[in-house]
Amino acid sequence: MLNEWIVLFRLVLAAVLSGVVGFEREFHGRAAGFRTHILLCVGSTLIMLASMHIFDAYSGRATFDPARLAAGVVTGIGFLGAGTIMRYKASVRGLTTAASLWVVTGIGLAVGTGLYFGAIVTTGIAVIALMFFGRLEHVMIRKDWYKTVVVEMKDGMEQLKGIRDVLSEYDSEITDFEVERSKDGANMVLKVGIKLSTARHNAQLIQEMAHLEGIKSVKWEAE
Repeated sequence: MLNEWIVLFRLVLAAVLSGVVGFEREFHGRAAGFRTHILLCVGSTLIMLASMHIFDAYSGRATFDPARLAAGVVTGIGFLGAGTIMRYKASVRGLTTAASLWVVTGIGLAVGTGLYFGAIVTTGIAVIALMFFGRLEHVMIRKDWYKTVVVEMKDGMEQLKGIRDVLSEYDSEITDFEVERSKDGANMVLKVGIKLSTARHNAQLIQEMAHLEGIKSVKWEAE
C-alpha cells in the first residue's frame, strides 16, 4: 500500500530529476523548459501513483490494468511533443526538446512505480546527451548545412555562370532555384537554395559572389 510519505518522496524525486533535464532546455532558451519538464514529470508520476492506488483499492473486485493509464500518458505526450517541433524550409527544430519531454514522462512513470534506479540512470544519460553530445556532434560528425542565398544582379548569363563557379569552388550543391524581378523591375533576383558540407566559409562565399561583375547585392535569406 502507498502511504503519504512514499507519495511525497516519489513526487519530489520526480520534480528533482525532471528539473535537472528541464534546466538544460531552459538554459538554451527552449519554449518547453524548466517548469514544463517538472510539471510533465510530476503529473506522470501522479497518474502512475493513482493507477497503482486504484489497482490496490479494487484488487479482487474488478479487473484493472495499471499500465492502461500509463499508456494513455505516453500517447498524450506525443501531442505535446509535436507542439514543440517547428519546420522552416530545410531545417526542423524542436526534435530534441520533444524527445526530452518524452523521456521525462518515462522518468515520471518509473518514479511512480518505484523504479528509482532506472529513473536516476535515465536522468543522468539524458543530461549527458543534452549537455555534451551536441558539442561532440559538431566536432566529430560532419553535417550538411542548408541555406538560401539571395542575389540581385543585372540580366545576363555571365553572372549565372560566375555564381555557379563560386558555388562549385565551395563544394556546394544547388537544391532550389527561383528567379524573379526586383521591385523596380531593373534587375533580376535569384534565390538559390544550397547545401554545403560546412558552414565555416559562408562569409567568404558571400564576399566572392559580391565581387562578381554585374552583381548588385548578395545576402543570406533571413530565417
